[in-house]
Amino acid sequence: MNMELDLYDLTIIGGGPAGLYSAFYSGMRDMKVKLIEAKEELGGRLLLYPEKMIWDVGGVTPIRCEQLIRQLIQQAKTFDPAIVLGQEISYLERLDDGTMIVTAINGERHHTRTLILAIGYGVLKPVKLDIEGADRYEVTNLHYTVQELDCFRGKRVLISGGGDSAVDWANELGPIAAHVTIVHRREQFGGHEKNVKRMYESTIDVRTSYALTQLHGNEVGDAIAAVSLAPVDEEGQLGIEKERLEVDEVIISHGFRGDFGPIIDWGIEVGKWDIPVNEHMSTKLPGIFVAGDSVNFSAKVKLIAGAFNDAVLAVNSAKKYIDPEAWGMARVSSHNSIFKERNKSLGVAEEDA
Repeated sequence: MNMELDLYDLTIIGGGPAGLYSAFYSGMRDMKVKLIEAKEELGGRLLLYPEKMIWDVGGVTPIRCEQLIRQLIQQAKTFDPAIVLGQEISYLERLDDGTMIVTAINGERHHTRTLILAIGYGVLKPVKLDIEGADRYEVTNLHYTVQELDCFRGKRVLISGGGDSAVDWANELGPIAAHVTIVHRREQFGGHEKNVKRMYESTIDVRTSYALTQLHGNEVGDAIAAVSLAPVDEEGQLGIEKERLEVDEVIISHGFRGDFGPIIDWGIEVGKWDIPVNEHMSTKLPGIFVAGDSVNFSAKVKLIAGAFNDAVLAVNSAKKYIDPEAWGMARVSSHNSIFKERNKSLGVAEEDA
C-alpha cells in the first residue's frame, strides 16, 4: 500500500520563513522535497503583519512583510518543490526501512526519508482582551492585528501592549493617524531598543504603568467610542482613579498562545513554546529536525535571519542523515554548478557567475 506514495528525501512541515528557506536550500542540496502548510497560504507568522516594515534581513533594504513573503515564496519555488496547502499534519508512522509516513487530518498521507518541523509556535491565537463584552467590537474597531495601515489614517488610535508588535505598530501608525496612544502595564517596553527609542522621540503618547480597563460603546453600541485607563502600581494592582480617552480604533497586542497540536504525541521532547534540539537541529527522533521559531538551543537567534540559519543547518543534517558521505553543506551559489544554466537565463556571463 505504501508503494503508491511518492517517496521524498525531505518533507518540510510549515510554510513560514524557515520552511520556505529550507525548501530553497534543500534544492541546492539536490533533494526531492515537499513542503506542507496547514493554512491555505504560505508565509507563516509574517501573515499576521502584512504591512509591518522589516529592517533586519541581511542584504534586504526595508521591506513590507507582504513583499518579503512574496520574495520568499518565489525563492522557495526555485527548484520546483511539491507544495501542499491546507493540510495539518497529525500522525507519524515509521516504517521498517526507516522511512516515515505523515498523515494529515484529512487523511492524506506523505512518504518521506526525513522531516523538518518549521512550525513556529504552532497554531497561533491572539490573547484576547479580558474585558466583558469586548468581543462584540471585533467586527468594527477592536483589532488584534493590523492588516491595512490606511484603515487607521486620520484616526485616534489606542494601542495596548508592550512587545515588538505594539511598538512597531505605534511607529508605523504615528505618521498617518491623527493621534496614537500606546498603553503598557509595565515601565519598560519589550520591543527592540532602537524602535522603542524611535517611539519615545516621536509624537506618540506613551503611557507606561497604565492598563486598559474598560470599553465604552457609541450610542448605537456597535463600536468603541472611548476607553478607560487606570494606573498600575509596582505590585501590578490597578489604581482607583481612571482616565477616559476618546478613540476611533483600538489595537490589542497582548501576544499569542501557541498550540503544537498532535505533533506533541510523536515522542518529541516539546517545551511550552519550543522544541529542544542540538547544534545540528536534530530532535531525539532519528531523521526529524527543527528550524525557525520552534527551535530551542543555546545559540538560538530569534530573528528571521536566525530562521534562515536554522534552515541551512537542518537541511544539511537531513542530507547527511540520508547520505553520511555527503558534503557537510552546499557549495556557495557563486561556485555551484546547479545555478550555471539559471545564470545564463538571467544574462549573467559565465565568468561573472
